[in-house]
Amino acid sequence: MRDALKDKELLRVALSENAAAVEKEMARILRRSGTDRSGYENLVEAMEYSSYAGGKRIRPFLCLEFCRVFGGGDKALAYAAAVELLHTSSLIHDDLPAMDDDDMRRGKPSNHKAFGEATAILAGDGLMILCFEAAASSPYCDGGKNALATALLAKNAGVDGMVGGQQIDLNSEGREIELSMLQKMHSLKTAALISASCALGCIAAGASAEDTENAQSFGRELGLAFQIRDDILDCEGTEEQMGKTLGKDANAEKNTYVSLMGLEKAKAEAEKLTASAINRLTALRPSCEAGETAKSRIEALCRYLLTRNN
Repeated sequence: MRDALKDKELLRVALSENAAAVEKEMARILRRSGTDRSGYENLVEAMEYSSYAGGKRIRPFLCLEFCRVFGGGDKALAYAAAVELLHTSSLIHDDLPAMDDDDMRRGKPSNHKAFGEATAILAGDGLMILCFEAAASSPYCDGGKNALATALLAKNAGVDGMVGGQQIDLNSEGREIELSMLQKMHSLKTAALISASCALGCIAAGASAEDTENAQSFGRELGLAFQIRDDILDCEGTEEQMGKTLGKDANAEKNTYVSLMGLEKAKAEAEKLTASAINRLTALRPSCEAGETAKSRIEALCRYLLTRNN
């Protein structure tokens, strides 16, 4: 039997350590020394406001830990920071009045409430573009790996990834869609970037094509389970815990796993996807003891995400 308390403590420490390392790397990327930013300091402030607003840093965590599974150490650090900058840009845009129109994010005023709508749009644009520059110029990997990482990020963020999924979401407001379309929407909107995060770690470590594909499949399943849990928390959670407005999906007549499947079936589906993702981890063959530890951390994350309350 697994030691749940030990897993929880292992994960808590790992999340904290990885978040600190990623935030330090984000600062290196954002605060480029020697650059004269006079005249647009407020834009940089808006970018940093959302980038350092907290959060679980799940995507960079997966990027770093998959790299360690295959003996890459911290070589994925710039990729991890890049994927978090990209994720942050999507949150800024998601909160805008033309999108989900949310005044709160991570317990603070949304970017457009703090800096104005126009600057928030530019802050999201700036972070999204900066993420590709960060991946393409990582000092920890060679040019070939950087090119692969940048292309992977672009593919999973763009029209056939996160952006395409967001458009399905907008198109679906006010009308019921099939469960298969809901799954497609979140495979693109949420799971694509989580899957990419796992693959970025593999790229940095020089993992095999087979291992990289397995990591991506793991990420897709975990990403869908993550989204289902979000839908459940929108019904069962509290605004204090979540740090954002709840019940908005129902009020906007949005399709969710809960609205299409019911609460209990949604919970069962999240459990099924999590179990499948964990099963995929068993196929991974870490190259060292540090890799085994990383693998255990990833499994602990899966179990945590299934029961999280924020």
